[in-house]
Amino acid sequence: MQNVKEMTGLDKLTRMLRDNAPPAGISVPLNFSLETAQDGHVTFTGTPLQDHVNPVGTVHGGWYGTLLDSCMACAILSRLPVETSYTTLEYKVNIIRPIPLGMPVRATGLAQHVGRSTGVASGEIRGIADDRLYATGSTTCMVLPRP
Repeated sequence: MQNVKEMTGLDKLTRMLRDNAPPAGISVPLNFSLETAQDGHVTFTGTPLQDHVNPVGTVHGGWYGTLLDSCMACAILSRLPVETSYTTLEYKVNIIRPIPLGMPVRATGLAQHVGRSTGVASGEIRGIADDRLYATGSTTCMVLPRP
């Protein structure tokens, strides 16, 4: 079995899909998972539940943000070579309309640039059944050499 230190970012994502492993601990309580991973293009699916609402009863902005941060950053990860990692420097979320509780959505991240020191990606959340756009996002990640 290939050592994680010897894997590209896309290899790591492909392994997660093969092993049906969550991409991060936060994906379990927030009810989302990795769906596809290709070079520069990653999708997650998720469904907001009652546990994910804000004080007024709608889906919390942090749920949108976490889902978008995950798909956008993983799109960047999918283009990283062996012995590199990343961390999010900043991200922006535009919520266009509320996602109804219990409605499955797909978040798509597209890498726009991945260089030696930074990566830039965009993302969107769409309803799986209705294909309506619910939110968009953008991110900049710092590319880190592994120590």
